[in-house]
Amino acid sequence: MTEIADRVYQNGERRVSSGQAWRDYCSILNIAGALIDTIEAPLDDLDRAEWYRFLTRLMRNGAERFMENNEPERPRLRDTPWRQGINFQSPDQDHLLCEFIDGTHDYVIEGTLGTIPYFVIASWSAPMPVDAGNSDWADNGVEGLAEFNPAALRTTGFLQSNMLRTDEAGKFEIIVSRNDPGEGHNWLPIEADCAGLLVRNVYHYRAETVPPQFDIRRADGSAPRPISLSDVSLNLARAGQTVLAYAHMVCHWWQETLAASKNRIVFDDEVYLSNGGVADRYHGFGRWSCPQDRALVIEFTPGTCEYWIFQLCNIWQENLDNYEDGNGYTQNKISTKLPGGTIRVIIAHQDPGVEGNYISPFGHKQGGMSLRLVKPQEPAPEVVLYDVALEELKQNGLDALKTLKPVASGVAQS
Repeated sequence: MTEIADRVYQNGERRVSSGQAWRDYCSILNIAGALIDTIEAPLDDLDRAEWYRFLTRLMRNGAERFMENNEPERPRLRDTPWRQGINFQSPDQDHLLCEFIDGTHDYVIEGTLGTIPYFVIASWSAPMPVDAGNSDWADNGVEGLAEFNPAALRTTGFLQSNMLRTDEAGKFEIIVSRNDPGEGHNWLPIEADCAGLLVRNVYHYRAETVPPQFDIRRADGSAPRPISLSDVSLNLARAGQTVLAYAHMVCHWWQETLAASKNRIVFDDEVYLSNGGVADRYHGFGRWSCPQDRALVIEFTPGTCEYWIFQLCNIWQENLDNYEDGNGYTQNKISTKLPGGTIRVIIAHQDPGVEGNYISPFGHKQGGMSLRLVKPQEPAPEVVLYDVALEELKQNGLDALKTLKPVASGVAQS
């Protein structure tokens, strides 16, 4: 590990006026872009093309979160940018974000439940110095993430929609604060270093669902003000570090976390919760590999839960481009189920025509996969995977699996 460079502190206003804050932001983007060269596994043209598109999505995410949605006096819960599907994001789940400078203020959320089956709202913290706009970060590169890492999210509190006190019309009020407001209130606790809030809306049938509505305001009624140079300096630093942090995270996950789980699903609460996860679900991750002449047959029994989804992603943890066409995943409301509730998933570059839920990898030979179970009432399931020749599966059907030894994973093997 290289030694972190001594940072030169100067007034945030001066950094913006001189152009230094912008130059530092651009330098951080260049460092993030070069991280693709740290990947040891072979990458094809599709992997590389998606990497650079991934970086632009991170740039859009950082700009939306911190340049557009980080006014301390005017908080907002806003949807994440379109197609910003990082971290194995479910296509049936919307994320609403509200960014804070810190947790020194109290907030009030007023809203209505709608007809959505479930949502959860969480508060989180991350290493983000409040004076980050007063110094350069590019010289520290990846090492600087130890001090300033918007991706190292730690959930500090959460509320589930079924826990909320509401009136007969489904209206509710939530107090967001460090101090308990007392009996009779919906309370979302935050800590002094709170970085913001995240709402996860979980849909079953999106087109038939009325989403919940949220309106957030500062409890002290502070009025909005014009943007300042110091605001821009801080938010440029946060936006730049967001790109670097997530780019480094997905590379590290591919090299380390997922490297040992080829064609396996591993449920690890510590890994999941280290990146803003909430404790209302199991979320297992793995690495899939499927050349053109092979097929993967996966079986699991999800048990009783509010919602589950199995999905394929690319190396960079993004949803595949066929998600918009209803492929790349299967979930509890649309899946074909075997007797006993077992789910069979077939991953192949051609549909072999066997019973189950076919998922096309959409030109990818490798990537990440995940199994998410929300509000489960039973332990996470065992996951069984067969790696079989595609032609043999097409010709012989499931009989092609009889002589194969499957790879078993999941909680039962953890």
